[in-house]
Amino acid sequence: MSQQKNTNDLLNMDETISNSEDFLIKNKNLLLGAVIALVVIVGGYMAYKNFVSEPKELKASEAIFKGEQYFGADNYEAALNGDSLGFAGFVKLADEFSGTKAGNLANAYAGICYAQLGKYEDAEKYLSKFDGDDQLVAPAILGTMGNCYAQMGQLDKAAATLIKAAKRANSLSLSPIYLIQAGQILEKQGKNAEAVEAYKTVKKDYANSYQAMDIDKYIERASIK
Repeated sequence: MSQQKNTNDLLNMDETISNSEDFLIKNKNLLLGAVIALVVIVGGYMAYKNFVSEPKELKASEAIFKGEQYFGADNYEAALNGDSLGFAGFVKLADEFSGTKAGNLANAYAGICYAQLGKYEDAEKYLSKFDGDDQLVAPAILGTMGNCYAQMGQLDKAAATLIKAAKRANSLSLSPIYLIQAGQILEKQGKNAEAVEAYKTVKKDYANSYQAMDIDKYIERASIK
C-alpha cells in the first residue's frame, strides 16, 4: 500500500518545561513514525479484508492519502483544511468517515497538525477522539496530549497524562521520555517527591534506555530542592 512510503521516520528532548513545545518539534519524527506505523498496520489489515468487504473503509483510506503527503511535507494547514484540488482536509474527513479506521487515523493526524501549529486546544480536541490500544501509537498520542496540556498551563493534567503514556507504552523508546517530562513538570510545581519517583522509575524500569544514562542528575536535582 502507498502509505508505507515514510516508515523510516523516528526521536529527543530539552531540559526545561518552558521548552516543552520543543518536544513536539524535536520529536516530530517519533510522532510521525508512530502514526505511519498505524497506517501500515491499518493498511495491511485493509488490504486483507476491508478493501474487499468494506467499501467505506476503502473510500476513507483513499481520501486521507493526500493529507498524509501534506503531513509528511510539514504542510499542516493544507493537511488540516484541504486544498483546491479536491482534498477535503483531515478535519472534515475525521467527521465524514467517523467510525472507520481511517477516520480514527484522521483524528490523530489532525491533532498532531494542530499541535505543530501551536493550536493546543484544537490539538487536544482531536487527539482525545483517537481510539487505540496498541503500545506505539496510542502512547504517542497520549504523550502529545500531555505536552499540549503543559502548553495550556494545565500542569496537573499534563503530568498525569505523560505518566499514563509512559505506563501504556512500557518501552525503552517512549516511556523514559514521558517520565522525564512528567518529572520536570512536577518539579516546576514544587512536587519534588513525585518528580523523584518519576525519575527513579526511569532508573529502575528502563535502565537500558538512553535517557537513563543521565537520570541520576535529575534525581539529585529534585532531591535537594
